[in-house]
Parts: sequence; structure tokens; C-alpha cells
Amino acid sequence: MRADNTSAGLSVLAACTADVRQWYMQNGLQLNPDKSEALIVGTAHQLRAATSTVSSVTIADVNLPLANEMKVFGVIIDRHLTFEKNVSAVARSCNYLSTTKPSATFAIC
Repeated sequence: MRADNTSAGLSVLAACTADVRQWYMQNGLQLNPDKSEALIVGTAHQLRAATSTVSSVTIADVNLPLANEMKVFGVIIDRHLTFEKNVSAVARSCNYLSTTKPSATFAIC
């Protein structure tokens, strides 16, 4: 990713965060910085370009640290969208269920 593409992407991100801030304000919500983080997703090359210029993302006047991965609705998402940790977590859960409740394994996994 060239520097001008990175700048363009960051300006789009800034516009999106402004929209999120407006939505929060219209709905009487506040962002809890202790429970929030940001995730930039992309190819290895794109991530190198983005993370060399960005260390945090500001949304609704709150600086959020960049994470390498995050859990959203029970799914672990990483920066490269490999889902390796999510697959491992699901496999561990299925193995645990199969040893403790064999009849429940087919219904859940």
C-alpha cells in the first residue's frame, strides 16, 4: 500500500468515526474506553503501512488502542482474518463437551 493510499484510508476512517460519534450522541450513548479497542484488518503489507502511522483510533472523542485480535459476539477475529484462534477455541470447546457431555456434542458442534 502506498503512502497516499494509507492517507486516503485513514481519512475514510476519520469520516466513519465522525459518523459513529454522531450516532452515539443521537442515541444518548457513551463509549467506555476501558472496554473498547480498535482492530485494523488487512494484508500484511497494508497492516505494516497503517500501523506505522497509527497507534490508536479516536472514536466519539475516545482514543482506542489498536488490538491484534478481538472477540465479537463470541468470534475471535484477528488482523489478518485467519480465524485460527477462533477455530482452536471452538475445537477446545467441542473436545471439552465430548468428554463431559457426550450426548450434547452433536447438538452444539
